[in-house]
Formats: sequence, structure tokens, C-alpha cells
Amino acid sequence: MIALWIILAVIVVAALAVAVVATRRRGRAPEEGRTVTAPPPAAPPPPGAPAPSPTVTAPPEGPAPPLEAPAAEEAAPPPSLRDRLGRTRGVFSGLRAALSRPTVEASTWDELEETLLRADVGVTTTQALLADLRRRVEAGEVRDGAELLVALRDDLVDLLEIEDRWDAATDAELASSDGAVPPTDDEVVAPVGRSLRFDGAPGTVDVWLFVGVNGVGKTTTVGKVARQQAAAGRSVLLAAGDTFRAAAGEQLATWAERTDAEIVRGAEGGDPSAIVFDAVQRAAARGNDLVLADTAGRLHTKVNLVEELKKIRRVADREPGRVTEVLLVLDATTGQNGLVQARQFTEAVAVTGVVLTKLDGTAKGGVVVAIQRELGLPVKLVGLGEGVDDLVPFEPATFVDALLD
Repeated sequence: MIALWIILAVIVVAALAVAVVATRRRGRAPEEGRTVTAPPPAAPPPPGAPAPSPTVTAPPEGPAPPLEAPAAEEAAPPPSLRDRLGRTRGVFSGLRAALSRPTVEASTWDELEETLLRADVGVTTTQALLADLRRRVEAGEVRDGAELLVALRDDLVDLLEIEDRWDAATDAELASSDGAVPPTDDEVVAPVGRSLRFDGAPGTVDVWLFVGVNGVGKTTTVGKVARQQAAAGRSVLLAAGDTFRAAAGEQLATWAERTDAEIVRGAEGGDPSAIVFDAVQRAAARGNDLVLADTAGRLHTKVNLVEELKKIRRVADREPGRVTEVLLVLDATTGQNGLVQARQFTEAVAVTGVVLTKLDGTAKGGVVVAIQRELGLPVKLVGLGEGVDDLVPFEPATFVDALLD
């Protein structure tokens, strides 16, 4: 009897469980797996009945509010030498502290010499600066650290304020160097930036050549200069004279698109002199103001490559072309090694100025002083970053103040 009651209880429990499960399945939402049948569409109106009118939302009364113009994108401010020369400024920080003392001591001279050498001013230039400062202290012109700092600042600015390579004192030298023809006294030569020469004489095409070793950033520099000149209202044509580096032509073509400039390219491995010649001829035919010619990177010790560069220089200077700038692009991080490069390129193609790239990434910013004092070459542009507007004219007083203030 007891077994029968147990069997009945089990049956009742099982029936209740089945009922609960069935109830839960009936209560599931459609997305959980139950098939939902869409309601039948409304029956069409009988023949002759008027069709339902569409719902129309009337516009608000009164004139429509004016559309707000999108906010203009603010142009990035030009990079500051003081902000971008952090590493070189760090080298001069100890000197600034040493020259804050009321007297000039023996340790002051040691600190000054060490700082200038660490900043890559160079041994020769450092010794010349120290000799002049010692003389002024002994003569009583400089009496304490503050006055010595001012005297150092004045000497550095004087060293950096050198005259342009096209000045009368060097005309004869340049004229005898592979066909370089400097402007005559009766021709108008207007500076752009820091003495970037643009003649603009009728019937001629100004040509700026960019030279240097591999990896210093020549092609990028050409593109940035093209952007600056286009913004100044000049019609620019680019000559892709680097026919040896893979993708150099494509890189320059990208810059041509960004600056709305024309470009002349040749086959990979072609004659760069022919490309530059064609660029000058096309610029003359189409009325372009300026040809910016990129060249392949080459070691200054390779005689055959340097001879080829001389040929490019001569071809670019043939009528109607006129080479008014030969810009040597140097990597500031190489320091004193850049002096050797500059000497060789100057002898080969009469370099008129230096573009110093990557100045923001080195503590060797003092090489600017060495280049200008030992070579007589003005640093005309400096690169302070990777942005398109981070190539700026070099200003000696601003540069020195950024280091010493």
C-alpha cells in the first residue's frame, strides 16, 4: 500500500514539472526562437472609396533659421626655436647657472669650454670665442658672470650674422666654380626668408638645387620649400632628379599634389641632368617662376657621383635656367661630420646655403656656429620637426637667445 502511494506521488510531481515547462515555452519572446506570424495586411479600400491622404508635417512659420557655418580650422602656430631646442638648451643649462655667479672664476672658463664642446660648436670656434672673452675680461670690459653671458651672446650672434654667398666679395670665386653665375649689381635679387635668392628676371627661370648625402631629408625638404613658395604666390615646378632611390619620384609627386605644383620625372636610373634640363625648359614654356630640383644622395667621397652633380649644376645654369641657390641639406644629428660633407660639396657645386634638418632631435645644435664660422656658409633654413610647416627660416639672434636665456 505504501509503495502504491509513493508511485502516485512520483506521477503527480512529474506531471507538475511537465506543466511548468510547457508554460515557460509558451511565454518566451519571439526572439528566443518562437515563430511569429505577421498580421495580415489591411484590406484595400473598396472601389470608389477615397484613398487615405498622406500625413504632411508643415514647416514652422517664419523664416528658416540660418545655417551655422562650420568653424574654420585654426592654423598651427609656427614652431618656436626655444620650444624645439630642448636638448641643446639642456647642454647650456649648466653654463647659465655658472654665469649667474657675481665673479668670473677659473671654473667658469672650464664650464664654458666644456659646454661649447658638448654642443658641438667645434674646437676651433670654441677656442676663438674663449680668447675673445678672456681678452674682454682682462681689459675690464666684462666684470661678472652676467656680463660674460651677454658678451658670449653678442659674440655668437656676430658669428652667425655672416653675409650671403652671392655678395660681391665672393662673386669671383662663385663665377669660376663650374659655371656659377652670380647676379650683377644692376640686377634685382630679392631675399625670401633668410636670404633665399629669387631673381625673377624676365626670360629666365630661377633654379634651386638641393644636394647632400643619403638620408638627410632632401626630398622632404624640397616638398616643404615648395609648399612655402606656393603659399607666397609663386608658380613652382619640381624636378625629380633623384632617379636612383626607389620611390623618390613617387614621394616628390605626392608633394607636387599637396602643393599644386607641376613635376617633371624620368625613368628609374635615368640621367638626372636630362630631367633637370627638361624641367627648366618646361618651366620657361609654361611661365613657372621657380624650379626646385631634387638630386640623389651621394657620398662626398665618391668622385664619379660628385662629377655627375657638377654636370647637373652646369646643365641647370644653361639659358633660360639660372641657379640662384644651391642648398646643402645636412642632418644636425651628425654634428661635426657635417663640416666635412659641407666642404666637399661646396668645392664641387658652389653651395650657397645650408638647410639643417632634425635640429629639434639633437644636443649638437652648436654645429650651426661651426658651419657658419669655419665654412662661411649661412644656415638658411632649419627643420624643427616632421610637420609640413616645421621648416623655418634661421634667425641668428632668436637661435642664440633660445640657448642662453
